[in-house]
Amino acid sequence: MKEKNERILVSACLAGVNCKYDGGNNENSQIIELIKNGNAILVCPEQLGGLVTPRVAAERLENKVITKDNRDVTEEYRRGAEEVLKLTKKFNIKKAILKSRSPSCGKAKIYDGTFSHTLTDGDGVTAELLKANGIEVITEEEL
Repeated sequence: MKEKNERILVSACLAGVNCKYDGGNNENSQIIELIKNGNAILVCPEQLGGLVTPRVAAERLENKVITKDNRDVTEEYRRGAEEVLKLTKKFNIKKAILKSRSPSCGKAKIYDGTFSHTLTDGDGVTAELLKANGIEVITEEEL
C-alpha cells in the first residue's frame, strides 16, 4: 500500500482523537493499525482553521460551509485546508486518508447543506484542495 517511511496524512478523528464536531471521534481499527508504524500525520482541518470542539454541525452548500444555526464558517474551513496543505508540502506527503462525508474531509460524497442526512456529489474543502495539489485522497471507507 505504501513505501516504507512514506508519510500519510490522516483525519485525526479516525485515529480516535476527540475532534469531531460533537466532541467525539470516528475511531477506525484499520486506521489505528496503519498509524502504529509512526508514519501518519494526524490533522483536524476544522481545528487548524480555528474552530473549537465541540462545535455546531456544518455542511457544505455549494462553495460555502454553513453551520446548522446558519453561520458561515467557510473562511475557517479554507484556513484549515491551507494549513493541511502546508503540512503535505513540508513532509512531502502524497496520500491522505480522510473522513468520508465531512464538509472538510469528504471525498466524492458529502452532505448537501440541508442537514437532512442527504448526500450529494462533491468533496469537502480540504479534500478538494489536496486533490487539486496532486495529493491522492481516499476515505476510511475505501480501505
